[in-house]
Amino acid sequence: MKIRLTEFSDNWALMYEEEAQFLKTIFKDDIIKCEHFGSTAVRGMKAKPVIDMMCIVKDIEKIDSFNEEMKNLGYEAVGEWGITGRRLFRKGGENRSHHLHFYQFDNPQIERHLIFRDYLWSHSAEAARYTKFKEELAKRFDDTSEYSQAKKAFVKEVEKKALVWSGEARKLNAEE
Repeated sequence: MKIRLTEFSDNWALMYEEEAQFLKTIFKDDIIKCEHFGSTAVRGMKAKPVIDMMCIVKDIEKIDSFNEEMKNLGYEAVGEWGITGRRLFRKGGENRSHHLHFYQFDNPQIERHLIFRDYLWSHSAEAARYTKFKEELAKRFDDTSEYSQAKKAFVKEVEKKALVWSGEARKLNAEE
């Protein structure tokens, strides 16, 4: 799939909310909660205009039983797609609009993703640095798989900072 970096849009939050409400009509009580994460969740960041959503569920195995229904609704079920314990659904084919990441409530990937998002929310200079890096990569790579692979080391570096920040933030909250 071709890389399409675009300016931040307030519409992304609305697209997330609408999809979250829709998913609750399908999965009902199986979804504990949904979270908007990734670059489309960070005000001011350029991003591929694909809404990353995390659906935290009671039982990840049960999500597999929805694959056919999701396919009929226009989603592609791709299983774990490289992350143990995740179920990924993609919507929109070559012009994707949403990536749905399902995790069981006790999966450690949940916290990692949310801390990264929250760190970027709280550190606008880091978000701007990430945007600049993504712009440079988009000039070098045409395909999203190459682009995503090239981002990994940068994301890991920021993730380490975010995890340290999160620990400090928790200590401050505990002291209050």
